[in-house]
Amino acid sequence: MLYKRLEDDRKEMNSFCIDDLVPKDHLVRKIEKAINFDFIYDLVESCYSPDRGRPSLDPVILIKIALIQYMFGISSMRRTIKEIETNLAYRWFLGFGITSKIPHHTTFSKNYIRRFKDTDVFEKIFEHILSEIQKNKFLKEQEIFIDSTHVKANANKKKSKNETVQIQAKHYQNHLEKEINLSRKLHNQKDFSKKKAKLSINL
Repeated sequence: MLYKRLEDDRKEMNSFCIDDLVPKDHLVRKIEKAINFDFIYDLVESCYSPDRGRPSLDPVILIKIALIQYMFGISSMRRTIKEIETNLAYRWFLGFGITSKIPHHTTFSKNYIRRFKDTDVFEKIFEHILSEIQKNKFLKEQEIFIDSTHVKANANKKKSKNETVQIQAKHYQNHLEKEINLSRKLHNQKDFSKKKAKLSINL
């Protein structure tokens, strides 16, 4: 018998906890459990003024946004922000509620340029996170597609895991910087040039 649903619950008001709506086996839960992101604060401290300017975007959130783009193969930062706005698991991973305002994609770009330009801090942070991801085999047998190029998520047997992680981190950072420069060009802004100043960071 043909059934036609007459109810429309799209505007139904409910009281709920976002934690209850994210599947217990979701990848973001595994990442959150396995990695303590607090190490980021110590590494980026020198990139922020201790007493000048407005409060910044939390650097852990900044890195997690980039990690969402990387882990789920989202093509652009603009698209990543749009996905976060409607994806409860992504919101949960960032520590946001259902009504929390998600940073604009240009906010990410500005923070990236202001904090990480002329340093290798972002690359070192991402290498550390990818090392933990690989160690826990969260992305095994998967491939990440970034900028129309696939990057194998599991370690190449002919290369050390450290070398593979470095390649992935560098590849993603190049993609991110290319996207930021393209966005700046569309807004009639100059490209940001990046001359890396190597820092001694032991993770």
